[in-house]
Amino acid sequence: MTPFYRPRTLAEALRIAAKGGVTPAAGCTDLFPATRAQALAGPVLDLTAIAELRGIAETAEGWRIGACTRWSELLRAPLPEAFDGLKAAAREVGSVQIQNAGTVGGNLCNASPAADGVPCLLTLDAEVELASAQGRRRLPLAEFVTGVRRTALAPGELLVAVHVPFEAAGRGGFLKLGARRYLVISIAMVAARLEVEAGTVTQAALAVGACGPVAVRLPGQEAALLGQPAARAAAAVRVDLIAPALSPIDDVRGDAGYRRDSAVELVRRAVAELVQGREAAA
Repeated sequence: MTPFYRPRTLAEALRIAAKGGVTPAAGCTDLFPATRAQALAGPVLDLTAIAELRGIAETAEGWRIGACTRWSELLRAPLPEAFDGLKAAAREVGSVQIQNAGTVGGNLCNASPAADGVPCLLTLDAEVELASAQGRRRLPLAEFVTGVRRTALAPGELLVAVHVPFEAAGRGGFLKLGARRYLVISIAMVAARLEVEAGTVTQAALAVGACGPVAVRLPGQEAALLGQPAARAAAAVRVDLIAPALSPIDDVRGDAGYRRDSAVELVRRAVAELVQGREAAA
């Protein structure tokens, strides 16, 4: 029988993790399908009873999302418009049953190139909080996900929270392309966040997922949007500012060229929708 630990405090969980050889588990919506076996190998460390890892709270510097916060909990949370993209992505994380079980932290630690939450959190300038028996540290999300199924977690370390600063303002959006409308792994996905003041784009954050080993920001395209009249922002989206940042592959869902073209079009549409939404609300 596989040993099973379900600590109620983070301190206890970190003591167990420090021994090594344990598999951290939260929603298990990705963990169990990936085992290709009837049971997980080695001891299981269930994190779902630890109150410190659940919930969303406003802090002195921004917002803290506990690593074991469910996607359905995030959908119900009263958050600023900048989080609208992340909420839209939460609605795309599998079925409602998956949203009720899957966690924000699990989505990041699984490190899938097509993880719905990663592009949105990148546009929110998110940082991850990591803890071990030796202490805590924080990393930009862009430095945490290092490759396909690879993260910067050290042995004995757990992801405990995601932090979003107040400076990530404006309104967020999310679009994905798949073979069908729901319950699909993306061919390409795009997250966007724009802040518009007096009809001019003053802040822009764009990220593309499923078009490379990790989701990426688009600093060149972001810079090109700054200072643009909002009504012409979508026209400022350019292939040459997006395509070089991507490294799509050919697979059964689409070839590299189709993915690249789709990402550019999704960025254009996301920018247009955010601008139109802002004008409608004004």
